[in-house]
Amino acid sequence: MLISKMAAEGGGKEMNEIKTQFTTREGVYKLLTHSEYSRPNRVPFNSQGSNPVKVSFVNVNDQSGNGDRICFNVGRELYFYIYKGVRKAADLSKPIDKRIYKGTQPTCHDFNHLTATAESVSLLVGFSAGQVQLIDPIKKETSKLFNEERLIDKSRVTCVKWVPGSESLFLVSHASGSMYLYNVEHTCGTTAPHYQLLKQGENYSVHTCKSKSTRNPLLKWTVGEGALNEFAFSPDGKFLACVSQDGFLRVFNFDAVELHGTMKSYFGGLLCVCWSPDGKYIVAGGEDDLVTVWSFLDCRVIARGHGHKSWVSVVAFDHYTTSVEESDPMEFSGSDEDFQDQMIHFGRDRANSTQSRLSKRNSTDSRPVSVTYRFGSVGQDTQLCLWDLTEDILFPHLPLSRTRTHTNVMNATSPHAGATIITNTSSNATNGNNSGANTPAVNSLSTALPRSNSLPHAAATTATANNTNKAGGGGGIVDSAIATGVSKFATLSLHDRKERHHEKDHKRNHSMGHISSKSSDKLNLLTKTKSDPAKTLGTLLCPRMEDVPLLEPLICKKIAHERLTVLIFLEDCLVTACQEGFICTWARPGKVGLLSSQNQASSPSGTVV
Repeated sequence: MLISKMAAEGGGKEMNEIKTQFTTREGVYKLLTHSEYSRPNRVPFNSQGSNPVKVSFVNVNDQSGNGDRICFNVGRELYFYIYKGVRKAADLSKPIDKRIYKGTQPTCHDFNHLTATAESVSLLVGFSAGQVQLIDPIKKETSKLFNEERLIDKSRVTCVKWVPGSESLFLVSHASGSMYLYNVEHTCGTTAPHYQLLKQGENYSVHTCKSKSTRNPLLKWTVGEGALNEFAFSPDGKFLACVSQDGFLRVFNFDAVELHGTMKSYFGGLLCVCWSPDGKYIVAGGEDDLVTVWSFLDCRVIARGHGHKSWVSVVAFDHYTTSVEESDPMEFSGSDEDFQDQMIHFGRDRANSTQSRLSKRNSTDSRPVSVTYRFGSVGQDTQLCLWDLTEDILFPHLPLSRTRTHTNVMNATSPHAGATIITNTSSNATNGNNSGANTPAVNSLSTALPRSNSLPHAAATTATANNTNKAGGGGGIVDSAIATGVSKFATLSLHDRKERHHEKDHKRNHSMGHISSKSSDKLNLLTKTKSDPAKTLGTLLCPRMEDVPLLEPLICKKIAHERLTVLIFLEDCLVTACQEGFICTWARPGKVGLLSSQNQASSPSGTVV
């Protein structure tokens, strides 16, 4: 049926087909079409000029065992449903709460997980006109409105989050580049706030609110130039990572109000940021089409990933596939209680961090530490990418105990540097071990740079770096418009992509595929940005492309018709959403459950890979 349908359409459009499943070494992830959440009428939302669709989850621990709740915004509308995930089909006819706003649109939201019960939840909602609303969608109450008169900030709310461990404090960022700390117990006052400088540093300042009685905001942070696009608290709640339109990641000690470290994008603004489960690494994505991995301890870029063809809108770590193994495997799987226990051991104790693990590794070769971090990204190119961050990237100067799947390492340093290790294990030769395939090392100290993960081992080990670098086009990933400084991109190609015209696929003019050799002085689009991109390129802030390993995605699949705006990893599924207002659930391998038999009857017309 599917073949004849494709033949009728000409058969050549398969690259634009929406994927409904994909395979990693853990197994097959399947789209559950009956678990799709959207507006009740299921009509695609006309997304022109509207704010991104966002999704928030909370568990209310009710007696039925189905305590998950989902909130999402589509245009002027906000919905709150029971989320049934992989267990049962979504019933869109019965939203617990639905709100339609006039004159402003919801832009972001966040549940307070500390205070959530089956009878009451605290949901913060940020709006395009700058206000923040505190609502209880179970009781259907609107308890408070902050910045109601827009005296504090008139610009769009870009991100809102409860401060970890607090029942009353929350943080709000705006397109103005400012961030405000609020307390739900305090009022905002009837006049514009007056501020007093508390602390100032490089490209940031923090002010307190001057008033006789305590009022909101408690603090005002001014960070960088242009919009502050997103922020994220570290797992232990002590640090805050912010990404801005000026292309900078800035990491602050939140309580001490001090700058810990910074990183600059390769090009354009940074749009999204997330922390690894143990707080050691930060991943950011943005207008350079790249995902950039930054070490919290070393304050430097340790890898970049290239798979997207347009701006990266969301990055997220998969806590359940990320694993750290010592003599006894400790993997992020199992029950929520187990996971919480692991997180306490894993995330809160910063002293027992990379250095202690490295010293263990150096002192006892019989007990190797095996680390694999899984993270994902979605972008405006409608593609989902999954990435593995493995120990050949994390510990480049140490001997490998095992090779990794799908990690191409590109490095221009001397041959003795361990960062030139190649692991070119074919995707077919994988197993169910989350920390990677236990396959023999492939020429582990070779300086050759494999062009593709699908090359046979012999070809990968005999290829020379020079020959590989001369290969033009790089399998269609990067076209000839790229500057000489990033020509080393040409050594990489994705095994599941075909040659195609790069310009057509590219949805934005200002992206990696359009950097010309003469545009180094125009890399940053913001004219008011004080930092000169030419001065940061090649420094620790922003290493050159050839100076850090370049990751290939494990998978890179087109999964939507409109740009993707959500990626959330849950225990038995991952959740994505696109700008049309469709929230999709992808069952993890072996977690399809009751829905698999129902789905067989009405399989969608998308291709299966």
